[in-house]
Amino acid sequence: MAGAAHMQMHFLDACFLCRKPIAGNRDIYMYRGDTAFCSEECRSAQMEADEAAERTERASARKLTHGPSPAREVDGPPECGKVRAGSVLAL
Repeated sequence: MAGAAHMQMHFLDACFLCRKPIAGNRDIYMYRGDTAFCSEECRSAQMEADEAAERTERASARKLTHGPSPAREVDGPPECGKVRAGSVLAL
């Protein structure tokens, strides 16, 4: 089964983002070791997408580990002193 249809593409043959073929004598823009891009624009777009995904993942992880926000103290009327948000104050 040695034919062109059965050959796998090498990771340097095409841009990871737009899939445009990367010519033999042109610059190849690399990112994270083994991800090739045809231009700085494609590489930058992928880097921005990865950073956005990482920020989203970190925000989700923070919500899961920290749980709901704790009650915080707020100033009440002067005669009542401080009260906790979410609590009931009986006068």
